[in-house]
Amino acid sequence: MSFFIESAAAEGGAASGGDPGSLVIMMVIFAAVFYFMIWRPQSKRTKEHKNLMSGLSKGDEVVTNGGMIGKVAKVSDDFVTITLAEGIDSHFQKAAVASVLPKGTIKSI
Repeated sequence: MSFFIESAAAEGGAASGGDPGSLVIMMVIFAAVFYFMIWRPQSKRTKEHKNLMSGLSKGDEVVTNGGMIGKVAKVSDDFVTITLAEGIDSHFQKAAVASVLPKGTIKSI
């Protein structure tokens, strides 16, 4: 183990600072990767989910985040009443709706 420490100390002595311009370029590249790989796709998904929540209407077939499938019976500002089966209505927050299914999906299941 001491062999590696001695060889590293013998090679460089003091670490060189490098070019400060390369550090700036590396930071810009890192910021661009962060924006295009993380920030932009997440904001796009958030925008699509907001459009989905605002577009909910009575009769839509939906899937909740918990995996329940049902038909929208009533829509209010923050909540949705979903009919899961005949006579079984449940109240959910609009944000709990994961996606809207094509018409007739419930009957085909």
